[in-house]
Amino acid sequence: MLEQVRQTELLENEVLVKIVATSICQTDMIARDQDYLVPHPIVLGHEGAGVVEAVGDSVLKVTPGDHIVLTFLSCSSCRECISGHPACCENFRDRSFSAHRIAGSHALADQQGGTLNDRFFGQSSFGEYAVANGQNVVKVRKDTPLALLGPLRCGIQTCAGTALNSLKVSPGSSFAAFGAGAVGLAAVMAASATGATTIIAVDILPSRLKPAMEVGATHTIDSTQGKVAEKIRAITGKGVEFALDATGIPTVINTMIDCLRSRGEGAIIGLSKPGEKLTLDLMDLLNQCIRRGVVEGDSLPDQLIPTMVDLYMAGRFPFDKLIKFYDFSQINQAAEDSEKGLTLKPVVRFS
Repeated sequence: MLEQVRQTELLENEVLVKIVATSICQTDMIARDQDYLVPHPIVLGHEGAGVVEAVGDSVLKVTPGDHIVLTFLSCSSCRECISGHPACCENFRDRSFSAHRIAGSHALADQQGGTLNDRFFGQSSFGEYAVANGQNVVKVRKDTPLALLGPLRCGIQTCAGTALNSLKVSPGSSFAAFGAGAVGLAAVMAASATGATTIIAVDILPSRLKPAMEVGATHTIDSTQGKVAEKIRAITGKGVEFALDATGIPTVINTMIDCLRSRGEGAIIGLSKPGEKLTLDLMDLLNQCIRRGVVEGDSLPDQLIPTMVDLYMAGRFPFDKLIKFYDFSQINQAAEDSEKGLTLKPVVRFS
């Protein structure tokens, strides 16, 4: 539902951003459907890009006129944040899913001045303006098309960061991405950028496998056509060194593990519904296959997002091939197309 809302007073540590475009992520739909509980009614949106319009008195990181990408909000003071892992912030839920400022107030109100939940990932960017914290804005170069950059904030940051930071995919190595939506394909691009020489995309939709070859995959596998592990071993000999699951589906995660070679390393980044269980064969642990869950690519957004922008501008990270633009008034259609697999990465633009 689209309606006019009111902005409350900007705090000294906050930034007012005029949104140019916001991409839609699976997490928005999960919160919309309350599979992941956040208070409703709420303004969602967490992949915004725009121009700084105003800053609070204590904000030094950006100034009005700067082009920025909005990222997640962490506390900056817990053990994980201090050690350089803000995506694992011990207060992540309070900062990103409480739907209010830490003190309990809101940045937005309805037309009658009533409570309107916001602060989704510290931004709530499904609107012409967003109020963020000075900490979760990332300044980007102005010679890049700003409307493209929102997807770098979450899904693409998560998978690229996982490939680069967590798995540390290396030159000449082998890599498999399970799930060839926008997230999995961004992992394919990141692996290609590192110099991996065998890059396999796995999905049930042939329509997703074709673009995988266009953005860096050397092989694709339709997982409905035979045993995936056997096909991967036929390609690699003994399995892949690195793999990533972007589906969150337990059976697919087990297949990913089966495809790892001895001491191979896999990462789980796909969202599962609360209560989903993963059953492992303990012999896999004896075989020293290493696996981990990764949040937000374990990234430092102020480093990774500008790096991805530079790679894109150098022609080495063609994430724009995943994007389809919609007018903001078409946001429901954009979400539906994404859920049906018709659009890899929908981005809603403000005119």
